Amino acid sequence: MIDSHCHLADKKFEADLPDVLLRAKEAGVETMISIADTLDEAERCIEIAEKYPNVYATVGVHPHNAKDWIGKDHERMMALAKSSPKVRAIGEIGLDYHYDFSPRDIQQEVFIMQLILARELKMPAVVHCREAVADVWSLVSEINPKSLVLHCCTEKWEDVERFVQKGYFLSFTGIATYPNASDIRNTIEHCPLSQLMIETDAPYLAPVPHRGKRNEPAFVREILKKVAEIKQISPAEVESVTTATAQAFFRLP
Repeated sequence: MIDSHCHLADKKFEADLPDVLLRAKEAGVETMISIADTLDEAERCIEIAEKYPNVYATVGVHPHNAKDWIGKDHERMMALAKSSPKVRAIGEIGLDYHYDFSPRDIQQEVFIMQLILARELKMPAVVHCREAVADVWSLVSEINPKSLVLHCCTEKWEDVERFVQKGYFLSFTGIATYPNASDIRNTIEHCPLSQLMIETDAPYLAPVPHRGKRNEPAFVREILKKVAEIKQISPAEVESVTTATAQAFFRLP
C-alpha cells in the first residue's frame, strides 16, 4: 500500500515519528508521500524524506497560507523542488472557499503560479479543493497541468467527473468511512479504479474505527477496505491497482 497524502512534518508527529513509520510498515504501507502546506514545512518534509527511504516529499503552499506568499517565494519554491530527488510533486495547492483563511483572489493567484510551476517542472500537482470545484476546474483547464490529483475528494461525482475524463485522479480519505458520507461513496463507486488513490491526510480525518484519534499512515488500510466494499471487489485488487497508480503518478521506484 501507499499512503499518497500524509503530513509527516506536522507537529503532532514530532514526538514519535519513528514509531509512526514503524507501525505503517507493520501495517503493510510500503511508501508514504509527506505533503507540505508551507515552504518551511516543505523543508521539513524533504529532511524526513531524505532520512527515511520509504518517504517522499512535496513542495507547495496550501490555500490557507496563500495570504503569506511573498515575491521571492516563487524562487524559493523552485529551488526546493529541485533540491532533492525525493521531491515528487507540487502540493498541497488549490482553493478553499469554506474557511477563506486567505482572500479568494489571492488564493487563485497563488494557485495559478504553482500550477504553472508544476507544468514547467513536469511534476504532478496535488490539489486541495473545498467548496471551490468550479473555480478549481476553470484554473486547471486554463493552465492545463499534465498530471493532477484532487486530494481528499469530497465532491459529488457530477462535479468531478470532468477531471476524471481529462485523465486526472481522485484520492480518498477516511471520510469515506463516515456514516453521512454517501456522496463520497457514490463518487468512489463511479470513479474508475485505475484513476483512484487512497490516503490518510494524517494526522487529520482518522477513519472508522479510529475516528476521534490522531490519524496515521497505518490506518490507510481502512480506506482501502472501504473502497473494496463499495466497488465489490477484493481488497487485494484495490491494493494492487492503487499502489501501481500512486507509483506511476509520483514516479516512484
